[in-house]
Amino acid sequence: MNPPSTIGGINRLDPKEKNQIYARLIPIELLERFQIPTSLVDLQGRSLLEINAPPGSTSTEMSVYHQSGFIDPVLYGHITDTINGQLHILLYVLNDPDQPRFDVDRLADGRSTGYGTKGRNLIAEQAAMQAGLAPGQVRRGPHLFRAASQAFEDFVISLGHSMYFTEPWHYHNALNFERYGFAYVRGRRRMERIARGFSEGGELIPLLDGSTPFRQPQAANSIRLRSWAIHDGLLGEIFTDITMYKQVGKPAGVSTCLDCPW
Repeated sequence: MNPPSTIGGINRLDPKEKNQIYARLIPIELLERFQIPTSLVDLQGRSLLEINAPPGSTSTEMSVYHQSGFIDPVLYGHITDTINGQLHILLYVLNDPDQPRFDVDRLADGRSTGYGTKGRNLIAEQAAMQAGLAPGQVRRGPHLFRAASQAFEDFVISLGHSMYFTEPWHYHNALNFERYGFAYVRGRRRMERIARGFSEGGELIPLLDGSTPFRQPQAANSIRLRSWAIHDGLLGEIFTDITMYKQVGKPAGVSTCLDCPW
């Protein structure tokens, strides 16, 4: 029997084999950083790995915790198959549990904000921005994106693929993906247009008028603050409909935002 080459194929395996395959996505550096046993089981016998990948599904959600019962995973991934059987990252998050938490993901009554698509916790967002976080972050990350990227590419190779896809949730995500070698299936012209809008004399500069805490003039010269302004609706539309791809081992060398610091 040939090994599975898709998420749907992996999900048909028995739970033990399925978990072993998905555990390849976890960079060893993350386990070492937070002293997580390689068995992904703590001393009390509690699993630190949660996987939602039922048979018949073509997607998987994986959460890795440094402590059982902790509110946030150190790694959360949501991956699916494309219609052509390629791998597509829907969401990939790294959290440093030792850093302060900002409740940008929930409203005051506890309801989910849907990463800003269902509502916004403006007080938490402003606090997160002032603390140096980017939109969508509840905590600072552990600065292990490079290691995580390599682990994911090794996973892609193990399934017999040479390419994978993602859709960035925020402006800064797209620029980070560019940095790690991604190119655009769609959305590059839009990203270039945004960059021009923030340049001297650009159409977005007058909109950084201080009318909200997220639209300060200094945002023009910061990727992170640009992303907050865009998250705040500066473009007049939601930042969406951008798809990127990465060829394994072949950085694309794309950059739509030159000479702008983080």
